[in-house]
Amino acid sequence: LTVALGQIGNFLAYTAVPTVLVTPLGALGVPFGSILASYLLKEKLNILGKLGCLLSCAGSVVLIIHSPKSESVTTQAELEEKLTNPVFVGYLCTVLLMLLLLIFWIAPAHGPTNIMVYISICSLLGSFTVPSTKGIGLAAQDIFYNNPSSQRALYLCLVLLAVLGCSIIIQFKYINKALECFDSSVFGAIYYVVFTTLVLLASAILFREWSNVGVVDFLGMACGFTTVSIGIVLIQVFKEFNFNIGDLNKPNMKTD
Repeated sequence: LTVALGQIGNFLAYTAVPTVLVTPLGALGVPFGSILASYLLKEKLNILGKLGCLLSCAGSVVLIIHSPKSESVTTQAELEEKLTNPVFVGYLCTVLLMLLLLIFWIAPAHGPTNIMVYISICSLLGSFTVPSTKGIGLAAQDIFYNNPSSQRALYLCLVLLAVLGCSIIIQFKYINKALECFDSSVFGAIYYVVFTTLVLLASAILFREWSNVGVVDFLGMACGFTTVSIGIVLIQVFKEFNFNIGDLNKPNMKTD
C-alpha cells in the first residue's frame, strides 16, 4: 500500500514540477529508509552511512534551490511538438539501437559478468519511463474535455501507457537478473547514478528544461546531484563495514 501511494505521489510530482528536480530527489527514500531501519529494525548504521544520509539531504537542498522554477511544457500541444522534434527523434533512435545491441547481443554473452550491461539496459529504458509518465499527466488533462483535441489526447495517452508498461516490464526483468548475479548494494548505487543521469539527459532533450537555467544554477544542480550520488554510494556500498567513530579513538596496538 505504501509503495503504491509513493508511486502515485511520484506520478503527481512529474506532472507538477520539472523532471530535473523530481528524479534526483527520488534518492531521498534511501537515507530515510536507512534511518528508519536503524531505529525500527535495529539495523546497524555505521559512520559512513550516517555521513551518506547527511550528504544526500544536503545535496537535495542544493538541488531544490537551483532547480528550474517553471515548467517548459504545460499543454498537450506543446508535448506533441516536442515529441516530433528531430533532435528527440534522433536521440530516441539511438537509444533503441543501443538497447537492441545490449539485449540481443551483449547481455547474453557479458551480462552475468559485467554489472554495467544490465544497468545500461535498465537506465536506457528510463529514457522512456520518466518522459512517458510526465507525458501521460499532460495528456490526461485534456482527455475529459469535449473538444477536438480530447480524442488526440486519448490516443497519445494510450501510446504513452503502452510504452511505459513495456519499459517497466523489461526493467523488472533485467533488475532481477542483475540481483541474481551481483551484490544488491553495489547495483543499487551504480544504478541510481546512471539511471538518473540518462533520465535527466532524455528530459533535457525532450522538455528542454535546461534552456532557462543560468550558469550558476547549472553548476549548483551539478554539485547537488554529485553530492546526492556520493551519499547514496556511502549508504549502499559501505553499509556492511563494521566501522564507527569509536574506532578512531582506539590506540594502535602493535604486536611482535
